[in-house]
Amino acid sequence: MHLGAVLPHIASTLAVLAAAMLLLFALTLAIPGDPATALLGPRATPAAIAAITAEMGLDRPVPVRLWRFMIVLARGQFGTDIVSGRPIGSMIAEVLPFTLALAGAAIALALALGVPAGIYAAARPGGLADRVLALGSVALVAVPNFVVALALLLLFSLVLHVLPVEGAGAPGDPLDQLRHLVLPTLAVGLGWIGYVARLVRASLIEVLAQPYIRTARAFGIGRARILWVLALRNAAIPSLAAIGVGFGRLLGGAVFAEIIFARPGLGSLIFDAIEARNYPVVQAGVFVAILLFVAANLAVDALFLWLDPRLRMAAA
Repeated sequence: MHLGAVLPHIASTLAVLAAAMLLLFALTLAIPGDPATALLGPRATPAAIAAITAEMGLDRPVPVRLWRFMIVLARGQFGTDIVSGRPIGSMIAEVLPFTLALAGAAIALALALGVPAGIYAAARPGGLADRVLALGSVALVAVPNFVVALALLLLFSLVLHVLPVEGAGAPGDPLDQLRHLVLPTLAVGLGWIGYVARLVRASLIEVLAQPYIRTARAFGIGRARILWVLALRNAAIPSLAAIGVGFGRLLGGAVFAEIIFARPGLGSLIFDAIEARNYPVVQAGVFVAILLFVAANLAVDALFLWLDPRLRMAAA
């Protein structure tokens, strides 16, 4: 891939990361309450509070704290958790695979069901399947993730007793881990199925009206090949863009799923740290979530350049 096509995306990614770090620092300052008192409790002595405040660096001027915050995050050295005494990087590394597995499974579910449904609806616009898909898509997108999660938990775990209620499964048991992943994946991915299906349908209908599709039909190319090979490649670009931009929303849905299903993950770690006013863990966890979001968008930009030669030529 041409270097000139990639450099602008990398530069914009670094700018977004810098802006996100500044915003994260400002939001941390805006959180009400004293973190040292929240960690030690209301009966803590002034000396103990002063020691914890100094250890967290909260006694330093704001510009000094901002500079130290930016340097620490840029190096990926998040320091040590003052509550558990463990390296914060190790804590994040332990829970991050659970969040990535949940997000990846939700995206795979949305693509596996949403893309074929969108293609089928685009091949028969205005038909019964198209109308049913439109109604179902609106219903799936409109329902919040946490409502879907609670409904699935009540139905499959407490009424039918067919799927586990909480946790991520026994370590070293892939089948048990997969069973524990089913309900959170459905809770996060159901809304995306309808969203992806509607995007694919709209994009395909637009692409199928292009002159090169009519030319392919005139040369006798089959309908299935036109849909799945010629048209889908161009129609996939808007869907990929929506998934990349919506990755932050997907992570937010994963947070709710991790809390409701008592599943370990980055969202649960950040939620517990916020309750404890554990600022270093909150900052590190949110920064990693931002990094995942930016990396997803950068990967989508790279896919755009690979799928559309016109973008590569324009960037070069």
